[in-house]
Amino acid sequence: MKHTTLIVVFLLSIFTVSAQHKEVKRPKLVVGIVVDQMRWDYLYKFYNNYGEGGFKRLINQGYNCQNTFINYLPSYTGPGHACIYTGSVPAIHGIASNDWIDNNTGKTVYCVEDKTVQAVGGSSKAGQMSPRNLLATTVGDELKLSDWDNSRVYSFSIKDRGAILPAGHSANGAFWFDDSTGSFMTSTYYSDGKIKIPEEFPLWLTDFNNKRWADSLIKIRWDFDNANEKAWLHSNGKRWYLLRDNEDPVTEGTLPGEIKASFPHNTMQDTKGYNKLRYLPGGNTIVFKAAKACVRGEYLGTTGYTDMLCISLSTTDYVGHTFGPDSREIEDMYYRLDEELASFLKFLDRQIGGGNYTIFLTADHGAAHNSLELKYTGIPAGNKSEKEAFKELTAYIKKATGKDSVIKALADYQVYLNENKITPIERETVKKLIVDWFYKQEGVAYAIDMENMQNENIPEPIKTMIVNGYNKQRSGCIQIILQPGWYSDSHKTGTTHGTWNPYDTHIPLLWYGWGIPHGETYRHINMTDIAATLSALLHIQMPNGCVGNVITEITDK
Repeated sequence: MKHTTLIVVFLLSIFTVSAQHKEVKRPKLVVGIVVDQMRWDYLYKFYNNYGEGGFKRLINQGYNCQNTFINYLPSYTGPGHACIYTGSVPAIHGIASNDWIDNNTGKTVYCVEDKTVQAVGGSSKAGQMSPRNLLATTVGDELKLSDWDNSRVYSFSIKDRGAILPAGHSANGAFWFDDSTGSFMTSTYYSDGKIKIPEEFPLWLTDFNNKRWADSLIKIRWDFDNANEKAWLHSNGKRWYLLRDNEDPVTEGTLPGEIKASFPHNTMQDTKGYNKLRYLPGGNTIVFKAAKACVRGEYLGTTGYTDMLCISLSTTDYVGHTFGPDSREIEDMYYRLDEELASFLKFLDRQIGGGNYTIFLTADHGAAHNSLELKYTGIPAGNKSEKEAFKELTAYIKKATGKDSVIKALADYQVYLNENKITPIERETVKKLIVDWFYKQEGVAYAIDMENMQNENIPEPIKTMIVNGYNKQRSGCIQIILQPGWYSDSHKTGTTHGTWNPYDTHIPLLWYGWGIPHGETYRHINMTDIAATLSALLHIQMPNGCVGNVITEITDK
């Protein structure tokens, strides 16, 4: 018996030592790619014309979460990027929209504005940006906390908010495009005030900016072969175009400096600075090039710790707003993006090594079909600008109450009140008047007092999305829900987003690389689940405001 006991103790000691020395495995590099305004159906609408190395590689070799949705309102860029990387919602992470009114001060706030910091390597106003308005940590923040700041986190985008919000509070660097210089810039937030002049940029970024990629990319005329061919399908020598002949349709807008909505799209023309690059395929190109320069220059993925690279592609959003989801510009943009993605994956294979990096690709929101397009096909739809509605609403409230300037703003489908203009009793009366007025307007499905949600009879998932999006300090007090097919936009051309409907909230979510099995699921998944799942894969704590759940189909492989 004594002999048996000794054997058991010996075996247990071996097991304990083995367990103590078991290495926690992580990828060398995590790459998050957010495609601004990418509808889920773009994966399949253009699938047959994608190459094998881009979207198809992620779909056919990675894991595809087919039924991923945004679970808050409004569905905009700022909240989307914040949600993806925090796993939280505006009610908690604080990024209530791209812009909001601070209900305590009455001032309008841009989601990443910060007057306490200065520009580095760009124009002064464009550099007064930081993540200070973000109230929760990101995956990158938690990654750095997990290993005593040894992991490096970098982020790139054409848009400042597309770079800053994913990077989080403790990133090594977030860089965005400056229209005035054609270079990537940042702010002193990322250096604790130490960086004062562009020359003190990381050497690799200075070298990159000095190559003047924007100068060459903006000169490339955006066109495809056989552009004058008038047929339902259009060939450019590589593929057949699926969408309609583009002869300057009335539902499509024009690029800066142009007067026609059709191909070819010329370069700078009369525009100033480099703003037009945001609308050209070169806008995606320059972001990928900057990201590659960072991987090389910082030796990401080579130190024994997991590094993180965040990439946000904004050009798709600018083109989508201008031309709409049924344009050949959007179709051609995604074919070109597919080629850029394939090139970037090959770069990672060479630089990091296949199987050593983990990628997820998703979107911050989708986009509606143009309302006029829908009407042409007999589908109910409409569009009324918030500016027009605000003017009519304020006149109605003034007539009903005798008070002027009671309503401060109507923005992002929400009504803000001028709190210092009314008493608490008057406030309740005004809110009821606003709700009653909206219910009389064409295209309105619900007008909701967000401070009394318990009394509202609203179907799910809309009710939960409203609650998740409501931040008392930064949101309006009345939420407007439009009927399907309706949206608010000052333009009749192109499209927009921001509503609860699947066209705005059904987003792609693809996983690929280290730790990712091959497969797909049609189970309902929320955008908040991305950060929770990534944290589980990395064996780190979830961000401190995370309300998401782990996608166990990926982790329980």
